[in-house]
Amino acid sequence: MSEVAPLVFIVDDDAAVLKSLKRLLGASGFDVETFASPLAFLDREAPDRPACVILDLSMPDLDGLGVHKAIVERDWPCSVVILTGHGDIPSRVQAMNLGAVDFLTKPVDGDVLITALNEALERQSQAFEIRSHHEDLKSRFEPLTARESEVMEMVVNGSLNKQIAHELGISEKTVKAHRAKVMHKTGARSLASLVQLYFELRQSGASDRDTPA
Repeated sequence: MSEVAPLVFIVDDDAAVLKSLKRLLGASGFDVETFASPLAFLDREAPDRPACVILDLSMPDLDGLGVHKAIVERDWPCSVVILTGHGDIPSRVQAMNLGAVDFLTKPVDGDVLITALNEALERQSQAFEIRSHHEDLKSRFEPLTARESEVMEMVVNGSLNKQIAHELGISEKTVKAHRAKVMHKTGARSLASLVQLYFELRQSGASDRDTPA
């Protein structure tokens, strides 16, 4: 299977800019989508892979910083590069505070833009991998029942079956049955593996349910 091309969105109300940048980036191996309206871009579904958005700073309806804020609020897997014909220091500071990878002035040099895009996509790919891992952790633990979670938490904190049975008022046989279900549902192949998954889940904050302190 061939590798999927890097995804880049261009949001700019200047048709000439959209056309020239799409031609440049398409020839450089990027998968490009263009939007003449910031609202049209925000109406799009969230991308399902790492992406970068090239945003014009000054646009009608919503400026580039407003679009960037919406991307951050929606937690889309997109890095941002700002383009502007008349940038100022406050705008640059705002963009960088929002996490923009670069703030470039029009007309932008093609090599400079591609370098910024590669950096942005690399950064987003790393974040996407972390997010995917968090989602995988979450999906492993979500099927557990309340009782299975209770048993699991005691197991990973070092309690023996006998201690768990006494604490919960159930038989050791029942404890073993719950442990077996925990191992099966989480896909853990050993106690050490379960402990590692459990503490990764706590550290990542990937779980919607409360975890013990």
